[in-house]
Amino acid sequence: MTAPQGPPQPSVEPDHEAQFRGSLSRRLLPGGQDPDPRFTLANERTFLAWIRTSLALLAGGIAIEAFAADVFEAPLRKTVAVILIVLGMLVSGGAFTRWVRVERAMREKRPLPLPLIAPILGFGAALGALIVLVLVAVR
Repeated sequence: MTAPQGPPQPSVEPDHEAQFRGSLSRRLLPGGQDPDPRFTLANERTFLAWIRTSLALLAGGIAIEAFAADVFEAPLRKTVAVILIVLGMLVSGGAFTRWVRVERAMREKRPLPLPLIAPILGFGAALGALIVLVLVAVR
């Protein structure tokens, strides 16, 4: 006796899959076959994690500028705030680029690309921490 299976899935030929996707999807993700939805959803969750990191950097930059007037001199405070805000913007843009590159690689059954935003975030965070360290040490 075989285990009961879920409802039957519609049979869709790979050549006909594109007709069921919207125009934006066809432009961003041309060709290939749809990957297992679990992988696409995992890619989306990773994208959202990068977006959360971006929002945290933006909020940190705004908080430094708004609430650290008594801790740092104005030019230094603005420098740290701008670094955090620019880093947040780069991570946000990189998150979308990463999502598209991974989705295309999965559709074309290629190895996943390395995340280019990881070094940007790593070096940017290290630079921001170094600036804060210098400012605190000088004070």
